[in-house]
Amino acid sequence: MGSSSNTNASGGGSDKEEKKEDKGKGKDSSEPSFKEGDRVLAYHGPLLYEAKVQRIENLEDEWRYFVHYLGWNKNWDEWVANDRLLKLTEENVRKQQELEKNQVVDKSMKSGRSTQHKLKGANDAKADKDDTKSLVKGKKRKSQPGTEEKERRSSESLLVSQFPLTLKKQLVDDWENVTQLGKLVKLPRSPTVDDILKRYLEHRAKKDNKINDSYAEVLKGLRCYFDKALPAMLLYKKERDQYTEEVKGDVSPSTVYGAEHLLRLFVKLPELLAFVNMEEDALNKLQQKLLDILKFLQKNQSTFFASVYDDRKSADGSKSK
Repeated sequence: MGSSSNTNASGGGSDKEEKKEDKGKGKDSSEPSFKEGDRVLAYHGPLLYEAKVQRIENLEDEWRYFVHYLGWNKNWDEWVANDRLLKLTEENVRKQQELEKNQVVDKSMKSGRSTQHKLKGANDAKADKDDTKSLVKGKKRKSQPGTEEKERRSSESLLVSQFPLTLKKQLVDDWENVTQLGKLVKLPRSPTVDDILKRYLEHRAKKDNKINDSYAEVLKGLRCYFDKALPAMLLYKKERDQYTEEVKGDVSPSTVYGAEHLLRLFVKLPELLAFVNMEEDALNKLQQKLLDILKFLQKNQSTFFASVYDDRKSADGSKSK
């Protein structure tokens, strides 16, 4: 999850109208929009998550809300401003679902904003490869004023500096297969993301001679984030039709996709973790656990990753020979 200080860019016009209305209400503007115990939708990075308001406070005539993201570790709990929250209504739930389908991570996340863009096309293939190179080389991207510290944390991330070399090559090969050769990973994968995470937990239990609750919590969060992030930021354009065919109804992406797409999530994590409201020590411990999962993927690379991609028809209607 990535934090956001101004995430209502897609609805800018209506927000301004609402603010004008609030000013006209006079005394109502002094009342909090939400109360303790309310279930809401909260912006965190480019997406909306269901959350619960645990505490409220008025600081310098502005209401702030301490929220807990439902299904997430309490380490993600944070204080947010009013513009980060939406009421839990059917209309806003539909908005949440649309964001999950269409929202992609943009460079503007560096300024804490989320914007809507069209999915990456063939002309953006180079940009996709640059994203991979940024992780491989630990390249620091341009930042907006006031984000230097978070950029530093991202560029010095353990996930960046200690990302296994063989997995870096796996990322590049994956990119070339899909964007250059028009091939796709055959679905459903075996093992799936679910299977891999379960095997890792068993591996840790055997290594530690016990079930480690902290690792179990991380894996639960990683699975949840994968399911949310896959349609939003982990697919290339040529994979969109395949996703629509394979993930229907209540099917979770983590029961369909495998190591290839899980690895793509790890590419995004250093950037997203830079915006997490978490103590430095806790963040480092989290990264150590994530790095251990990466090493587990590397150890089982020949088993977990597809050696051959499917030459099936891709989303643009062409077929590779």
